[in-house]
Amino acid sequence: MKRLLSILMLIAVLSLTNFVFAEEEGTAPSAPVAVEQTAPVLKVDTGDTSWVLISTALVMLMTPGLALFYGGMVRRKNVLGTIMQSFIALGVITILWVLYGYSLAFGPDVGHVIGNLDWVGLKGVGLEPNPDYAATIPHQAFMIFQMMFAVITPALITGAFAERFKFSTYLVFLVLWATFVYCPLAHWVWGVGGWIRNLGALDFAGGLVVHISSGVSALAAAIIVGKRKRFGVEPMLPHNLTMTLLGAALLWFGWFGFNGGSAVASGSLATSAFVVTHIATAAAALSWMVAEWKHRGKPTALGAASGAVAGLVAITPASGFVGAIPAIIIGLAAGVLCYFAVNLKTRLGYDDSLDAVGVHGAGGTWGAIATGLFASKAINPAGNDGLFFGNPSLLSSQLISIGAAWVYSFIITLIILKVLDATIGLRVDDQSEFVGLDNAQHGESGYAL
Repeated sequence: MKRLLSILMLIAVLSLTNFVFAEEEGTAPSAPVAVEQTAPVLKVDTGDTSWVLISTALVMLMTPGLALFYGGMVRRKNVLGTIMQSFIALGVITILWVLYGYSLAFGPDVGHVIGNLDWVGLKGVGLEPNPDYAATIPHQAFMIFQMMFAVITPALITGAFAERFKFSTYLVFLVLWATFVYCPLAHWVWGVGGWIRNLGALDFAGGLVVHISSGVSALAAAIIVGKRKRFGVEPMLPHNLTMTLLGAALLWFGWFGFNGGSAVASGSLATSAFVVTHIATAAAALSWMVAEWKHRGKPTALGAASGAVAGLVAITPASGFVGAIPAIIIGLAAGVLCYFAVNLKTRLGYDDSLDAVGVHGAGGTWGAIATGLFASKAINPAGNDGLFFGNPSLLSSQLISIGAAWVYSFIITLIILKVLDATIGLRVDDQSEFVGLDNAQHGESGYAL
């Protein structure tokens, strides 16, 4: 016991001596102080970056795929004019996105409705990650991935006014529509501070931003531009369904990047989005084919291709939030709903040449609703549960966001088209329409026959 007390006393003396010397040297222990917390160093993950860059290339391929899909559905005299409308969007929207589009869509928030112009010309959009959007990939990788969404969206609208729209007017339309419809809507839904994002509505890869906006704008365009000459009097059949099926296959292929890449990382969420994208697409192709078979007596190749695209559209907003069985349900319903939506144009009397309204407008709306029904935090903890998982409030948010996207896209597109019609005109003249856009607008022919 005495030995233990001696040891303890020795330790105390040594500690006191150490304290005194430390105090003399100015290094005595002091009261605890707050340690400055430094932000974690963001590091680029090469795996995530590789996946996003590959996905970007896949989404880029979708626009030429759309060109072939639409090009095969028009008459032979308009094939190049139709393909050109999609192809040139790659040029116009790319430059617009770099100059100011990305800043408006994703830049620092202004009033929850638009981004500011801090990132004009990609100022400040460098090779380091931006944690607001993707913490493991360069900011420029996220920027160019989103660019490809901006490219294909206005190209989708061309299906409504194919075979009769002036190319010069179309170029101006591209700039105005991307500026006043796409960029604000993208900020609402995906931009930090955007009001739909703050509302809690979910849109994983573009049901609202891409498909509802383009489908509703296509409806406005079909109404304002008017019908093709002799529409309903003479048959206007697709001239090359082989081309259309090739385009549909390219769209299906590219859509894996469209949805899977929206996880902005290579991992379980990207895998889930990839898987349900394929499942829903297969289900929709089958259900459209069966609906058409029962309704018209024969299954068509065009119907199967259109059904596949309808499935791709419908699963897009839900792809990061649902599992395999909901994906089947979403796809089956999309095929049937979009088939009958396409056939509605005959009853309602508008000329949606290539079914942009019925496929993208109706399919995107169903997909956004289905997200509110089937979303599950078990698939994506960063999302939310939908109605069928005990949370009806998500469905309410989805319906509000759908209504906002419909009304805004329709009204602004209507205004843009009215202004263009009053100033430079929307349609080619009757003779040019009779000859075909290939020769009249571009001075060339798709085929040397």
